[in-house]
Amino acid sequence: MTTSPALPVTVIRARRTKGLVDWSELWAYRDLVYFLTWRDIKVRYKQTALGAAWAVLQPFLTMVVFSIFFGRLAGIDSGNVPYPVFAYTALVPWTFFANAVTQASNSLVQQESILTKVYFPRVIVPSAAVLAGLVDITVAFSVLVAMMLAFGIVPTVAVMTLPLLVAFAAMTAFAVGLWLSALNVRYRDVRYTLPFIVQVWLFASPVAYPSSLVPEALRPLYGINPMVGVIDGFRWALLGDVEAPGWSFLVSVGVVIALLVGGLAYFRRMERSFADAV
Repeated sequence: MTTSPALPVTVIRARRTKGLVDWSELWAYRDLVYFLTWRDIKVRYKQTALGAAWAVLQPFLTMVVFSIFFGRLAGIDSGNVPYPVFAYTALVPWTFFANAVTQASNSLVQQESILTKVYFPRVIVPSAAVLAGLVDITVAFSVLVAMMLAFGIVPTVAVMTLPLLVAFAAMTAFAVGLWLSALNVRYRDVRYTLPFIVQVWLFASPVAYPSSLVPEALRPLYGINPMVGVIDGFRWALLGDVEAPGWSFLVSVGVVIALLVGGLAYFRRMERSFADAV
């Protein structure tokens, strides 16, 4: 009786890199980034009656509610800017951030079938969720332009910084999404606490009110909330007659950089166990 030779065994492992991100590997998987981003966009509006209009309705209806309760009843001072424009300018980046963080946080768990079968840089999954949200912010921004024209608001030269501010908002969402997506694989409680976190974060950010309501001595501490820098930057870039971001903006930038570096390190340490824990 003859025995058949043992079949060779091939073990696929991720390449070891010294840095937090292997840029050459990400470039090699650029087509996958495009595919996952485009798929997320299509799935988001699949079988919806209004389609991409939801990207406008969500911030617009929130703006209407804020204008009634905060602008008219509470009398929140929005300076020389009409309160609806004041609120909607903040809701455009906020809605993008909230949706991107939510999608990125659940992205790894939702990709269980892929994570357990084939290797690719796992960081692509939450990054695709954030990139897909850029379509929403573009659609919502078109309504903001129409509102500014209707109220006769002309931005200053500061509007040239808007692409950088959008990139800053995306980086903020990506940094937070990295932490939450990795934690969500191990602790499924994240999925249930996330809506509460986002809701509290909304009112802790200067969406319905200006940052000037916060005492000046506390503004650097207030800037620990990274969305303070994002929202103040958007208003300064678009509304013209708005106070330029101060120390709180610089604090927000520093916090986002720290969150991003720490998130990449934590994500990289945890990604080897994603396929087993997901």
